[in-house]
Amino acid sequence: MRAMVYRGPYKIRVEEKDIPSIEHPNDAIVRVTLGAICGSDLHLYHGMMPDTRVGMTFGHEFIGVVHEVGSSVRNLKVGDRVMVPFNIFCGSCWFCARGLYSNCHNVNPNATAVGGIYGYSHTCGGYDGGQSQFVRVPFADVGPALIPEWMDDEDAVLLTDAVPTGYFGAQLGEIVEGDVVVVFGAGPVGLVAARSAWLMGAGRVIVIDHLEYRLEKARSFAHAETYNFTEYDDIVVEMKKTTDHLGADVAIDAVGAEADGNFLQHVTSAKFKLQGGSPVALNWAIDSVRKGATVSVVGAYGPLFSAVKFGDAMNKGLTLRMNQCPVKRQWPRLFEHVRNGYLKPSELVTHRFPLEHIAEGYHVFSAKLDGCIKPIVVPSAA
Repeated sequence: MRAMVYRGPYKIRVEEKDIPSIEHPNDAIVRVTLGAICGSDLHLYHGMMPDTRVGMTFGHEFIGVVHEVGSSVRNLKVGDRVMVPFNIFCGSCWFCARGLYSNCHNVNPNATAVGGIYGYSHTCGGYDGGQSQFVRVPFADVGPALIPEWMDDEDAVLLTDAVPTGYFGAQLGEIVEGDVVVVFGAGPVGLVAARSAWLMGAGRVIVIDHLEYRLEKARSFAHAETYNFTEYDDIVVEMKKTTDHLGADVAIDAVGAEADGNFLQHVTSAKFKLQGGSPVALNWAIDSVRKGATVSVVGAYGPLFSAVKFGDAMNKGLTLRMNQCPVKRQWPRLFEHVRNGYLKPSELVTHRFPLEHIAEGYHVFSAKLDGCIKPIVVPSAA
């Protein structure tokens, strides 16, 4: 098969790899029909995630058609059209039993926190991802779901990570009717978090970023007020001014250690902007909310050594809530929102790249060229 292969920071190419085989009776092999490049893939691309090994295939957002199933698989059959959550989980451990699929205890021997993730370095289990023609799907009876007949493929592929994560970010904020919600980051996750805040009763939604094309999308897709932080001396002061000097009720960090900047900047927080790859956005969130507020964190953070204002959060009595999104837990409600027209995930898609041109896709997305918000990857037929 043809697959994207990592060869070092900023070096990816498409190569021939063996089609994955059934390794366990509960595996399935899925022929990928659509994949995507996620903002967190850029951490890998830039060499910012530890133990990202040469030869690995990235991609944790994909849908496809079941090509082969193991002898124990009961819920899928060859030919089924399926969507696969980015979490790999067993469905039966203490955490899975409580819906914490992203914290599964049985799928990642390399960590005690996060479970398994497709195509996301050996710190997340070392599973190859879906930026390829075929992918092995472990625990096939518990992870994938049949794509409803009424659902478009591009809506389905965004429901494997970006949309559920944004929705989860709003959910973690515990928004109540009338709340002022500020979202840091206008990438796909932040845009969905802002849109979802309205669904949960927000009275006012504000999105902060530094790229005008993303802020325009926040206005059109999420119907949010927008602020370009580069236009203000101190965006925290501006947030206080616009909220009667109290601060927002909820802040959502949809930035995380965003994939830009070098390692020194990640460690020292020397680049004081959202794209700095440091916890600047998280500190802005802590500073921008009122006392007793909630800060939700769904931006992707890897190993991080620079200072978070934890003392400020403690003294303000903030509630901090965070996790990797347990995708499948969000699907029932999100399916209804999509079917009823409250959300149209494919409105976020701006670019479609053939798998053979995925290096260009990473470059365009990484360099934020051509108004790129969400790139889709289209494998050729096997």
